[in-house]
Amino acid sequence: MTSRRSFITTTLAAASLAHRLGAADAASGLKGHINHSACKWCYKGIALDDLCTAGKEIGLSSIDLVDPVDFPTLKKHGLTSAMISFPTIKNAAGDEVGSIPHGFNNPAHHDLLVQAYEPHLKVSADFGAKHVICFSGNRNGMDDETGLKNCVAGLQKVLPLAEKLGITLVMELLNSRVNHPDYQCDTSAWGVELCKRLGSANFKLLFDIYHMQIMEGDIIATIKRDHAYFAHYHTGGVPGRHEIDDSQELFYPAIMRAIVETGYKGHVAQEFIPARPDKLASLKQAVGICDI
Repeated sequence: MTSRRSFITTTLAAASLAHRLGAADAASGLKGHINHSACKWCYKGIALDDLCTAGKEIGLSSIDLVDPVDFPTLKKHGLTSAMISFPTIKNAAGDEVGSIPHGFNNPAHHDLLVQAYEPHLKVSADFGAKHVICFSGNRNGMDDETGLKNCVAGLQKVLPLAEKLGITLVMELLNSRVNHPDYQCDTSAWGVELCKRLGSANFKLLFDIYHMQIMEGDIIATIKRDHAYFAHYHTGGVPGRHEIDDSQELFYPAIMRAIVETGYKGHVAQEFIPARPDKLASLKQAVGICDI
């Protein structure tokens, strides 16, 4: 009985996986309405060279959140990076300034952020990149108005170079409920207000669908209303940040249609953490789901 039960369980699991990956097989002929990317950090254990090879076969034209050391590998494969990762520099306390908790909302970080971002922007521009990510930092007791003023002051020290190089600094919207407690840029309204105060075409937001579903929901309406402030999009299944199929609550085909209807011509990057053993099969499936 145990052996029979095990056989039935294994067979059903295999059938379920085959059914869920059926959409992935259709991804061989992409429609061209969405430019596809994937975030490097989600594929730990897979060499970047291998991810690039598989990604091109799947239909990717970009790998997100890479560092300058990765540029030669992307060039070898004819890939770009729609979003370059962030630089960091240590302060006297040993904090990694430029990382998610230690960003532009702290005036004590501003001079160090200039030191970190200036060379990073230059090498990114030489590579041909158009977007470099940045973060607000954690609140640490700071009210939202003060955070906005501090971010404006800090970003204004870096934006002139970004504008000269043709690069857009893109601040990511992250959730502060599950993954990044105390992060300040945790709602689209706060991020949009920061964009308005800066008034620069070279500063926009990364609208992370996973994070904003957790914080505020209403994803499609927000995209339709505020898309002018969104330079880039990331995906992820809610809850859990795993595959974006019908195991989670978001319906990504409708979200992708809303993005396309805004006239968006940039990339959508998969930033889910694969829960299945075959991570590349999950990536292929996600591209198929988003290729509306």
